[in-house]
Order: sequence, then structure tokens, then C-alpha cells
Amino acid sequence: MSFSSEQQQQQQQQQGPRLLADKDFQCPICIQTMKDAFLTACGHSFCYMCIITHLNNKKNCPCCGVYLTSSQLYPNFLLNKILKKVATSQISCASPTEQLRFALQQGVDVPLKEIDSLLVLLSDKKRKAEHEEAEVNMEVLLEFLQRSRQQKMEELSEIQGDLQSLREDISAVEIQRQELLKSRQTSSLKWRFLLDCPALDCAAQENPYNRPAVPLHRVGQAGAALLGGEQRKATRGPLVKKNGGISNGTSDFEPLPCKTAKKKRMLNQFEDLQDCYLNKRRRDRQMKKLEAIVKKEKDEEGCGGFNQPSGLEDFRSILAGFTRYSRLELVAELRHGDLFHSSNIVSSIEFDRDDELFATAGVSRRIKIFEFATVVNELADVHCPVAEMSTRSKLSCLSWNKYIKGQIASSDYEGTVTVWDVNSCQSVMEYEEHERRAWSVDFSRTDPTMLVSGSDDGKVKLWCTRQETSVLNIDMKANICCVKYNPGSSNFVAVGSADHHIHYYDLRNSKSPLHVFSGHRKAVSYVKFVSPNELASASTDSTLRLWDVQKSSQIRSLTGHANEKNFVGLTVNSEYIACGSETNEVVVYHKEVPKPAARHRFTNHDSEESDDDVFHFISAVCWKSDSPTMLAANSQGTIKVLVLAP
Repeated sequence: MSFSSEQQQQQQQQQGPRLLADKDFQCPICIQTMKDAFLTACGHSFCYMCIITHLNNKKNCPCCGVYLTSSQLYPNFLLNKILKKVATSQISCASPTEQLRFALQQGVDVPLKEIDSLLVLLSDKKRKAEHEEAEVNMEVLLEFLQRSRQQKMEELSEIQGDLQSLREDISAVEIQRQELLKSRQTSSLKWRFLLDCPALDCAAQENPYNRPAVPLHRVGQAGAALLGGEQRKATRGPLVKKNGGISNGTSDFEPLPCKTAKKKRMLNQFEDLQDCYLNKRRRDRQMKKLEAIVKKEKDEEGCGGFNQPSGLEDFRSILAGFTRYSRLELVAELRHGDLFHSSNIVSSIEFDRDDELFATAGVSRRIKIFEFATVVNELADVHCPVAEMSTRSKLSCLSWNKYIKGQIASSDYEGTVTVWDVNSCQSVMEYEEHERRAWSVDFSRTDPTMLVSGSDDGKVKLWCTRQETSVLNIDMKANICCVKYNPGSSNFVAVGSADHHIHYYDLRNSKSPLHVFSGHRKAVSYVKFVSPNELASASTDSTLRLWDVQKSSQIRSLTGHANEKNFVGLTVNSEYIACGSETNEVVVYHKEVPKPAARHRFTNHDSEESDDDVFHFISAVCWKSDSPTMLAANSQGTIKVLVLAP
């Protein structure tokens, strides 16, 4: 109970007897405090005027209904005396204003002269109160206007800074563009000189497939270098004039259709890209101010200033990466389905250390190992795994050892964590300490003997392949959906749970998390490290979120896929984040832009959408290292090799 409610209750308790007394002194007819109380023969008290008026209309008591006349009324001297004492006590306890109001209500006779003086005094008090209130209102208004002006001045200063950055960057880009044009024109002139060279024509007739076979002293050193670097381009296609120069079909300069497509992608996400650019340039301005402050200290220590990449260069790289691709192109497809199992959901798909093999696992209780090159290069209806391992329970997650080739860990629905030798198809270690389904397992990238797992029993367990029991146990009191080692250190682990949070632990002090990342509205289903300082997470609230591990803050939220119930997979590389969707689509985001950069829908037929697709979802995705190639699987057991394409 709050202080105000307690105080109110005490006041009610103190006023209880008083309220009761006031009720006892009320006239039953007018329900007001009795004035000139009279007692009836039947024992009831009323105001004199109230009972007389009543008896003029009816000859009975208003309370009990007994026959009553005006001759049966008697003054109630005792009650009148008590009423006077009560009125006096109320006036003495009341404020002066209340006393005056009460006196006037009681009909106290006040001389006209005193009334005039009271009116003058009240008028002065009223004017003073109005003046004070107006003064306070003016102060509030002035503070509002000053704060508004300060805010707008800050916004104006920021806009002026943005405009200045834009002017500087436009000038810099125009200069760089002119230099590129000059370089291309110089290159075209060199080609024209070489094409007009008689020695080159003779050499071309004698050796058409090795066109630059010209003595170096005839074409010069620059021409020889150009020939050596461009000979393959010259033989691939006919040379055509382009923008005043000469180019072939495979020039490094983009053709117009590619330029148009990139501009279209840029315009589709213009606002998000603009926000990204402005944030980069504002950070640059802040860094310049900070650099100016500490410049003297750096000079005294013999160190240079901050060596931060410029916002323009950083954004140019982001813009080029975002506009580079617009779709996911199908490279190969294989079926993961099992004739003996009606459900073919692939819950996990992972590349091995060298990206030569990939493993799949799911509800079919089998880990299947495929050779990636065979799947991509061989046109076969059925692709057979190079190795296969059977388990007792449905599988939830896989993790390859990034140091020991051929070693993979799995977690299953019975809570068992198993380490497998792919070469012998046998289990190396089995850990059965989890009491419920184990959702996630992950090998450390810096210590090949360590792995971590998370389970529905609310426990995160740390394992070592050199011992049979867990090394560390963290009880989080909530279902654990995902665990992931920081790729830069085996001391840090990110844990996503059903409590909507991501807990980041330093395993050297696991009593409490180092950071807790809050923002998701539902369970966190996946966590992946984009870099040692950047963490991506997926949730069944249909969002991906990017976090700064060092600052313990959210960088941005990515939306554009549907995920409210199922585990749809999450995979990251240095630039792109990909996940599945419950619309049976793979969705790819550039990490700097909150909207999707590319999509690919799974269908039974490549060109037609099946009515059954709405009931299926993407269940697992995995990038092939930092390449634009990825693996994706859905709840039907279909696995596709996809590549980002313009």
C-alpha cells in the first residue's frame, strides 16, 4: 500500500466519528444539519420549518407514520445546545476561509461596511492570485520555447553538418569519378595504339590465340604490361567503342543494365541507406572532435591520431555490398526425405571446417554427411550421403569442430549431447546430464576440446571432450533455446532463452551474466556472432536484432520475414544475415539495412507456387564461410544450394 493511500485511510478513520455525528444531526426531511430542532410526541427530531410544512400537507410523522399535529411539537433544547457546540468546534478547527463561508451559510448578520471591505480584500487577493498564476504560466511557456529553440538549433546544427558532409563527399566522389574516367580513356588510347600497331597485326595473324605475342621493344613497357593483364579480356569478345573509348564484352566497367538495376535497389531502400550514411558521417564528426581533444596527448606519447575508416569509405562499401545482389539463385537441390519417416524436417545444417562436407540432421534420427562438390556438380535425382549415423532420438542441432576435421557434435530431444567421429561413423563421447530436450550445442572456435549446450531444463552445460562429466553448469530457470561461443574467445558464451532475453556470460565468473540484452518480445530462438563484437539474434517475434557486445546495446532491428512459432534457422557472414520464414522463404538481409536484400521461395516446382507451401517453413540455413553461397532446408526435407546473384 502506498503512503498516500495509508494517509487517506487514517483521515477516514479520524473523520469517522465526526461523519457519524453529522449524520445523527441531520433532519430526516431536508437531510441537512437541523436548524431550530423540534421534538415530536413520537420521539423524532426535525427542523421546525420542515416539520410544520410537512404537517400542513399530511398529519403523520415522516419517520414512523404515527398521527401527528402541530400541537404535539416541542422545542428540543438539548439538541439545539449540542448543535451550537458542534458548530463552534467546527468553526474553530476550520481555516479562516471555511469559517467565513460557514458563518455566511449559518446566516450570520454582517454589516454592509464590513461586506464592502471584505469584497475589496477578496478582489485584491483574486488579482494577486491571477497575477502569480499568469507569471508561472509565462515561466513554463518561456522554458518550453527555449527548450524547443535549443532542440531545433541542435537539429539545425546537425542538418548543417550533414549538408557540409554531403558537399564534401559529393566533391570527393566527383573527383574520384573523373580520375576513373581519365584512367579509362588512357586505357582506351593505349588499346587503340596497340590495335593500330603493325607488329601487333602481324603477331595476331601468326598467333591469333595469343594476341599479345609482340616484342616488348616494339610496344613499350606500359603496353606490354597492359597486354599481359588484359589478354584474356581481349580474346573473349569483340572490342566495341564505349563512352569514347574501347572496351570488350567483359570490361571491368559495368554495363548500363547493371547500373540501372543497382540504382533501382538503392532507391527502393533510399531512406534506410540515407540513415546509414548520415549515422556514419555523424560518427566521423564526433571522432574528429574527440581526436582534436586528445591530439596533444597522442603527440606527447609518440602515437598518431585515430586511424578510423572514414564514414564515406565505410558507407561506399556498404552501398556496394547491398546493391551487389538482389536475388537468390538456385544452384542445386537434393531431397533429405526418408521413406520410413513421415516427417522430414531438417532442424540443422552445417558446413565442416574446410567447407568440403556438410551435415544435416532432424526428426528422422539420422545425421547425414554430404560432399558439397558432388551435390553441386553432379546432376542426379538422388544424392547419397558419404556417411550416415543413426541416433536414438530426434536431433535438434549440429556443430562441427573447426579444428579437428571429421568431428561433429549433436544434441537431441532426450537431452543427450553426442560427439561423433564422421570417419568411423561412431560416437566418441555421450553426455546425458540434461533432464529435458537439448536444443543447441556449439564447439568452441578457439579451444577444440570445449563445447557448450543448452536445454529445456533451464541449464547451460559446458563440456570437455577429455572428461565424461560436465565442466560447468549454469542454472538459468528458463528454457534455453540456443547457445553460442564467441569466436574470439572460449571464455564468453551467448545464451538465448524463452524469457525473451540474451544472456552473455563470462565463464570465468558464471554466477551472473556479464550483459543481458533486452528487446525481443518473444523467445530468442537463435544467436550467432557476426564478429567477436557483433551478435545477431532471431526470435519468434518475427525480428532479427543486431547487438554491440562491447557497448551492451542494440544496433538495429531487421524485419521482413514471418516467424511466430517455429525454429526457422539463422546464419551470418561478414556482411549478410540470413534466416528462414514461415512463408517457406529464405530471407537475406545486409546487416546495415533493416529491410531484406534478397528472397527465395521454396516450391514443389521452380516456376510455380504450390498450395501446400503455405503449410511449410524454412527450418535451417547455413552460409558457406564468407562466400555468397548458402545451404537452406525446409520442413519437407528439401535442401537447396543457393547463391546470391545480381
